[in-house]
Amino acid sequence: MKTLFISLLILLSALIPASAVDFTDETLNYKVMFKWGIVQKQAGRATLRLAAAPDHFQATLYARSEPWADHFYMLRDTLISVMDRNDMLPRRYERIAHEDGRFDHDVIHISRSGDLFTGTSHRMRRKKKGDISRSEITLKAEGPTVDLVSVFYYLRMLDFAAMQPGYTKTLNIFSGKRKELLTIRYVGKENLKLDGRTYPTYRISFTFTDEKSSKTSDDIDTWISTAADHIPLKLEGKLKVGKIRCLYTGSN
Repeated sequence: MKTLFISLLILLSALIPASAVDFTDETLNYKVMFKWGIVQKQAGRATLRLAAAPDHFQATLYARSEPWADHFYMLRDTLISVMDRNDMLPRRYERIAHEDGRFDHDVIHISRSGDLFTGTSHRMRRKKKGDISRSEITLKAEGPTVDLVSVFYYLRMLDFAAMQPGYTKTLNIFSGKRKELLTIRYVGKENLKLDGRTYPTYRISFTFTDEKSSKTSDDIDTWISTAADHIPLKLEGKLKVGKIRCLYTGSN
């Protein structure tokens, strides 16, 4: 589903890690707002937790729709990424998705050999009628490769202050069934008003394409704090009707 969930998770992108954030255990919270004309209503919420281990980090994203939105599209998703401590690139990615009466479960084991990334993806699907299917796919990519959670942390390691507006970079991203290309474009510095406060931010846009340069989802705009922790404060993407906005509400 590339609506609520992609707007949450795709706090995305990557260049070359340049100014490392000193990651520690943390919990970041977001509210998901649906906007259509003058209508603006909270449609969901998400929590992203990071836990440190001696040789890796584990990040877990929990996302859910609000009770009123459940009548239209019920969503309860969990995404887990196990990342190398040195560069925040993934070793393992898992997606457990309950969406609109369906259940999906993906597990990707990722290995590296030099600049080559190989992912072995085990996929299970249960449709509304109860039919179950299983498959295994091998994914390959050359160059830094992320998943829909690890990219969030890789993004925060970038030295945005050294970039010029208009700078772009493309890297690989593994989903459950394919490799996609993620292109980021640095728009520039911009003040963001959020819940009565004004934050200085770096604004970035994200474009998802397949290897034939065809778009696989709508673009996402992201506003990232200029503070040393580089926390994403706002994400915005288009839906078939209206927009979805993910807004930072605090950490603990």
